[in-house]
Amino acid sequence: MSNKSLKVDIQKELKEFDLEVNFELKKGRLGILGPSGCGKSMTLKSIAGIVTPDNGVVSLSTGEETVYYDSSKKINLKPQKRNVGYLFQNYALFPNMTVEENVACGLPKDHDEKIVSDMIKRFHLEGLEKRYPRQLSGGQQQRVALARILVYNPDVILLDEPFSAMDTFLKEQLRIELSNSLKDFDGFSIMVTHDRDEAFQFCDELIVLDQGKIIAKGDTYEIFENPGKVEVARLTGCKNISKVEIIDDYHLKSLEWGLVFEVSEKISPNITHIGIRAHDFSAAEKNDVNSFDTKNSTILEMPFEWEITLANGLWWKYDKQIHEHEFELPKYLKADPKNIILLEE
Repeated sequence: MSNKSLKVDIQKELKEFDLEVNFELKKGRLGILGPSGCGKSMTLKSIAGIVTPDNGVVSLSTGEETVYYDSSKKINLKPQKRNVGYLFQNYALFPNMTVEENVACGLPKDHDEKIVSDMIKRFHLEGLEKRYPRQLSGGQQQRVALARILVYNPDVILLDEPFSAMDTFLKEQLRIELSNSLKDFDGFSIMVTHDRDEAFQFCDELIVLDQGKIIAKGDTYEIFENPGKVEVARLTGCKNISKVEIIDDYHLKSLEWGLVFEVSEKISPNITHIGIRAHDFSAAEKNDVNSFDTKNSTILEMPFEWEITLANGLWWKYDKQIHEHEFELPKYLKADPKNIILLEE
């Protein structure tokens, strides 16, 4: 894997904004996280060759370089020539073909039958070979679609919001299955999603896209821990975000919540906001650092957490068991200085 890389540097003028995406993937799984209509799927389609960018380069290096697209050299390989597997949102199985015919449809006519039966086994589809897509569950359809992609050994797999149309239970099951299915995959995979849990669970590296521009890229855990920008914090699920007034190197005042906070790292002059994740508060004494009272809070019971909206506008989420229905709100809460995320606009 070490000498492999996928380079994408493309620009395309769209109706709402200009798409400008530039990254190099050297290993594993990349996630592209962003709101609907930010250019995520357009990026995948440009890599697959379904859409042609206005200019730029898309190339794959596996010891030798294959240029998929290069506007300056007028190279634009057809999708069939790119060895890229694309898992569409609705899986795009052929309705009039059985499971085994769907899996085999990308192979040459004289292919070895064993390749297909091995894939059927690998994706736990034994017994379903003669069924049609309409006779399959969502999970089975997804496995057939993945088997069809992996049967011809692609260099890159592109996953376009693969769980968007599913209910929560199925979604969690399929995330685990997909993760396991791609464990042995030696190429690159890129997943587009607007779901922060999916991105966190599935991707080693992350790109956050907003209005066609990359606003963050790097290690997934690192981006969740240090989002750096307001929009990145929001997209990674931070519920409490406030404008601030800087007091000194380690203190600032939140303008939304009317509280003064101490932080653990020196505040640079570019900081305009802070974020505090909703799970990051704990019970406190009146004189603790960053403590505030909880008078006039609203408490909402959910199956596995209490959602507390404080009078100052902060949200606190506190985990609970399904059979617990009593909750005693502490008089004071605090935010540990190290849990306060410093953000730029």
